[in-house]
Amino acid sequence: MTMMWCICAPSSLQLPTSHQLHKHTVDKVKPDVFFWLLSSFDMIRGINMGQHWVNEEMTGCDLGDARLNQRLAVMLEALGDRPDKSLPTAFQDWANTKAAYRFFANENVSEDKILEGHFAASALRIQATDGPILILQDTTEFSFKRSSPEKIGFINESTGRKMKEGRHLKHTVCGLLMHASLAITTEGLPLGLTAAKFWTRNKFKGTEALKRKVNPTRVPIEQKESMRWLDNLQRSTELAGSPERCVHIGDRESDIFELFCLAQDLGTYFLIRSCVDRLAEEGGTTISQVMAETQVSGTHDIHFRDKRGNQQQATLSVKHAKMTVCPPIGKQKKYPKQKLGIIFAEEKNPPEGRSL
Repeated sequence: MTMMWCICAPSSLQLPTSHQLHKHTVDKVKPDVFFWLLSSFDMIRGINMGQHWVNEEMTGCDLGDARLNQRLAVMLEALGDRPDKSLPTAFQDWANTKAAYRFFANENVSEDKILEGHFAASALRIQATDGPILILQDTTEFSFKRSSPEKIGFINESTGRKMKEGRHLKHTVCGLLMHASLAITTEGLPLGLTAAKFWTRNKFKGTEALKRKVNPTRVPIEQKESMRWLDNLQRSTELAGSPERCVHIGDRESDIFELFCLAQDLGTYFLIRSCVDRLAEEGGTTISQVMAETQVSGTHDIHFRDKRGNQQQATLSVKHAKMTVCPPIGKQKKYPKQKLGIIFAEEKNPPEGRSL
């Protein structure tokens, strides 16, 4: 078990020291996405826990019609009480269910407008707290079974069972993708979503096949789906209103040099898991080579379950260092070097045959 993070964080945060996007417009899938959006507000009820939580979440929301605003409030309350139920079960009767589907079909209703009020409420909650704010980014897939998947869009290509001739059956999965940012305190208290992006793909192109034709480091970030990480970082930072308090956290997919530069421009911070062994210092070495010569600062125990559900413990040796990280070779004229902190954690004496 080996992990490495790139970090640019405020000193007040306690850390270890020892394809093109396009917005979906398919009405058939709107109820499923809106159901997730509306149900996600249940997370915030733990903060308010009063009878007026719906009003607080809708203060900044205006769908352009008082009747639509009222219907949204009714739906929020019903789905907040029964977030794990289907639409008919959540709304209790056929009249409210039909009204909900009319709401979904209304051209004046979109996920952006529904979330306006929630974003405004998230900003107020952030302003009401002290200390660093952690903003977690990740992508979620919504897959659907449709007779005409091209009407929705594509997510990826899935490998199925093995055929008699030895080849694996492959099929294209249709659906939507959502990239969301969630703000929490350092104690883990959720404050709400700060950004969300929805899209689907007209045509799925395998990443590996694309890499054989194009060097991905030479493609402008604006032409990649990876741009969503930068968009959410910027929108979340603007919404929070205090860039110096924000620490944006992402997995290995967010290891993007343009993201490092954007964070510096905005005066905000990040913590991401590294997936690229980038050039470091003056370009004659790499991050991993510098860390190999860095002394261990201490150890840290973690507890987790393996894929069989058994409790496991691992003792990690932890190193950390500050260094200059260079941009990709093809972009060195466009982006400056970045001074980043690196945390390297590696398990000591891992047991043989452990199933992660």
